[in-house]
Amino acid sequence: MSVPAPLARFGGLVATDLRDVTDDPTALDSTGWWAVVATFEGGLTCARFGDVRPDPGHVRAVRNSPASWRGPAPGDWTGSLDRDAYVAGVRRVREHIAAGDVYQANLCRVLTAPLPDPDPAASDVDRLAALLARGNPAPYAGTVRLPAHGVEVATASPELFLRRDGDNVSSGPIKGTARTAAELLEKDHAENVMIVDLVRNDLGRVCTPGTVTVPALCAVEPHPGLVHLVSTVRGELAPDRRRHAWAALLADTFPPGSVTGAPKHRALQLIGALETAPRGPYCGAIGWVDADRRTGELAVGIRTFWIERGLPAGPVLRFGTGAGITWGSDPVREWEETELKADRLLAIASGEYGEEGAYGHGARVGHPARDERTTT
Repeated sequence: MSVPAPLARFGGLVATDLRDVTDDPTALDSTGWWAVVATFEGGLTCARFGDVRPDPGHVRAVRNSPASWRGPAPGDWTGSLDRDAYVAGVRRVREHIAAGDVYQANLCRVLTAPLPDPDPAASDVDRLAALLARGNPAPYAGTVRLPAHGVEVATASPELFLRRDGDNVSSGPIKGTARTAAELLEKDHAENVMIVDLVRNDLGRVCTPGTVTVPALCAVEPHPGLVHLVSTVRGELAPDRRRHAWAALLADTFPPGSVTGAPKHRALQLIGALETAPRGPYCGAIGWVDADRRTGELAVGIRTFWIERGLPAGPVLRFGTGAGITWGSDPVREWEETELKADRLLAIASGEYGEEGAYGHGARVGHPARDERTTT
């Protein structure tokens, strides 16, 4: 079996010639161009590449060889929480909100399907990323392929976690999802404002007092198949945080507030009690850092696939989906939101999304065979 070489793609660039891999965040303020993957549980992989150049032909190349990605069968996806368990989890979160324990918590599930071919060349995550770029373009899309280090990630993330340009930092939390802008609820706006306050507090730990602002609040942003409410939070790094800026940012703002809840510490405890599988790169951070230019862009690891190999039954493809739960949440509607976020992407990964954007049989998620979707 051939093993694809290490590679990363972000923002119209392709990086090859792997030089170094570390879990030390201070490396991101040293020198060189780095690809970054942080798992929700706190694992960090930073990979420095020696050759970084423009990449205009990635999507065009996959158009000429669409069969090069062998994804799972549409009916093979199973979830860490089925519909009944997820709905029960939403009700449990609402009980904690009623008790004053939390204001909001993100409840997620991890979907898994076996890959049909154990050959890494047949299930190259970079080819999946190209299919996603064609079928579900996203502003923070990217690939990190480090087979020897167990990192094979393709993201179609629409959400900015952290952007750095010198001493200026910003975040773009998403809260509120619907098929159309008209379907967004008052609950969606309230949830977004709640998380903006949390992100302001997080950035306030590393920024000079008085510099944290919110230049955009609850803007409606269209994406393939749905819309989001997106806000922007900005600040200026405090002088004593600039030497090891990325280490400070990750220590004080991670995991992202939009995929945890408020208050963050208590929401994380509740997530640990209700979710039955680790999130991994999903809801973590994925992106790039140019240490020489003191710039970088990390996405929230949503709309993200990752491959796990070396399992007894063979390699699997994983994908996460979830929703933010508030007191105003309807449990069934929240389940439907997780389905909405997953359907298009699973269809692409399973070869059910064609050149014209038409679905085949559709990729059902949740409990195998017994899960019936209810879609409004």
